[in-house]
Amino acid sequence: MTKLYSLNTPFQLKGLSLKNRVVMPPMCQYSATNGIANEWHYTHYASRAVGGVGLIIVEMTSVAENGRISPNCLGLWNDEQRDAFKPIVKAIHAHDSKAAIQIAHSGRKALGEKNVVSSSPMPYDGDADAGDGKWQYQTPKELSKSEILELVQAFQNTAKRAIEAGFDAIELHGAHGYLIHQFHSPKMNLRTDEYGQDKFLFGRQIIKAVKEVMPKDMPLLIRISAQEFGSNGYDLSYGCEIAKHYVDAGVDMVHVSGGGDGKLDNNHRPSFHAGYQVYLAKGIKQAVNVPVIAVGKLEDPELADYVLNSGDADLVAIGRGLLRDPYWVLNAQYAHNAANEPVQFVPTPYQTTLSLETNKKK
Repeated sequence: MTKLYSLNTPFQLKGLSLKNRVVMPPMCQYSATNGIANEWHYTHYASRAVGGVGLIIVEMTSVAENGRISPNCLGLWNDEQRDAFKPIVKAIHAHDSKAAIQIAHSGRKALGEKNVVSSSPMPYDGDADAGDGKWQYQTPKELSKSEILELVQAFQNTAKRAIEAGFDAIELHGAHGYLIHQFHSPKMNLRTDEYGQDKFLFGRQIIKAVKEVMPKDMPLLIRISAQEFGSNGYDLSYGCEIAKHYVDAGVDMVHVSGGGDGKLDNNHRPSFHAGYQVYLAKGIKQAVNVPVIAVGKLEDPELADYVLNSGDADLVAIGRGLLRDPYWVLNAQYAHNAANEPVQFVPTPYQTTLSLETNKKK
């Protein structure tokens, strides 16, 4: 039996206190109507809180109607959408978990949308993220400077609503080929104005605008693709530059992923083995003086614990593992704790029955 040393240790960042190091990363459910969360989202997120997850990051939520990945994705550009999040956040808090929300604009990766926009007028050439072929990627319109500033304001407005809904942290989506990524990626941003000359300007403006309305003790996260996996993509050294720029602008934690920039290229294609993106988290952690979240097939509890023990990351995101098992945190302990070691984070209604079962086996 291998003891888990680090998964269950607490974590503190500014005013965010987590009971363990397990993160549920954003994973789109494609189940919203008019951008509004519903009973499915409530059950989906509340069940992971019951299961003991320390930090739950609600799926990519758009700052504008034309920024959704699909017409079935969440939004937070109006108050009705904000109010639908309130019971979800309340339920997460009721089970001693913390709630963050990932806010974003999909840019050229918007499916089922007529008004598609981006840093430059280049269509996305990868496989569709949603829709099963129902929608096709369109050639986007290049954003004007005034439209860019309107989007910066939209990010700020969405951040305000997220705070009003009760979220404990906000994450910007600067990864996977979405709009912030489209601006800081050299191959996606072919502009000749200041947004092309300084490819981090758009991201920095968003960070500044969002920080202006956030409480000082609320952490701001950003998710980045630390390396692109498509043709002519940037490498980890450029990914470190991305992280440095955004941390200098005020980001408190980096959620480290990769890819999403287009069709996988044989010269850039990763090997999709367990922990395949941890080297990216390690590289970013060595480059910036803020905590990082590692991702990438980490559902083996021993592997996730090893990543933390090695110092390659401060938190681990368990994605598909938590889709398969909402009680991943609890079951990891049952599998690895010795008979005399208590299982942490067990919901109160379960504790009596479970303790009786344990006593019978002794």
